[in-house]
Amino acid sequence: MIRSMTGFGTADGEVGALRVSVEVRTVNHRFFNPSLKLPGPLARWEGDVREALRLRIARGHVSLTARVTGESADGAPVAAVINHAKFAAYVALFRELQQRHGLSPELDVTTVLRMPDVIAPAAVDEENGSSAQLLALVDAAVTALTRMRTDEGGRLAAVLRDRLDVVAGALERLAARAPERLVAQRDRLRATVQELAGGVAVDPQRLAQEIAILADRLDVHEELDRFRSHVRAFRDALAATGGEPVGKRLGFLLQEMLREANTTGSKANDAAMLRDVVLVKEELERIREQVENLE
Repeated sequence: MIRSMTGFGTADGEVGALRVSVEVRTVNHRFFNPSLKLPGPLARWEGDVREALRLRIARGHVSLTARVTGESADGAPVAAVINHAKFAAYVALFRELQQRHGLSPELDVTTVLRMPDVIAPAAVDEENGSSAQLLALVDAAVTALTRMRTDEGGRLAAVLRDRLDVVAGALERLAARAPERLVAQRDRLRATVQELAGGVAVDPQRLAQEIAILADRLDVHEELDRFRSHVRAFRDALAATGGEPVGKRLGFLLQEMLREANTTGSKANDAAMLRDVVLVKEELERIREQVENLE
């Protein structure tokens, strides 16, 4: 299944007497890397939320934020408490900054109340809220996230197929040029030997042996066959409809394709072939940039 690692999903609902909004965002990461922000009344279920995310998302940096929206399920304002210790600490800090930097002595109460953890919703009783309610919201948000990641993955897959078509075309040109290059190298070797011999008879068997060695050293058919096999496997992975993420597999196949491209380039010794080898490497780099965003 082709899915991007970039996505966003939200869900709103009730957890006990509270109205809660859940947002989930994901970006690229080699592994599953969650980051959770839960308000005080929901913090006790952090472990459950983390496990729920792990079961639904294979790779990516996952940021989940849950917020109490300010009203209870029946529309009444949610009871809130002020942390007087934190309020006093912020006031003392602001006073110190005012004196040190010669700022206006006026201090806005609203500014202090907006500081982190000064105001929090009143705790929800266990019987008025449950882990299952919160996990249902998380599941809905992840479902929306997955839908977006799947849509983006489909668009990326189309781009990758286009790039693969360019690579496949270059491979066919390399395969067509390879025997012509061997004939040209053979004729060049014979002409060079005759020129250096200066009319002296050359052992035809020894010359044929040297030509055979040269042909073996320059032959790229095995590399191109393996390269084509990797391209087919890459296309199969793009077309897979199972639930398993394929990003890591595509990354491995890319490494193998690059290895074959490097070997082919080292054996090419031909301007036309080297141009196509460079083109293949450029396309593989473009493919790699896209694959890094796939789950």
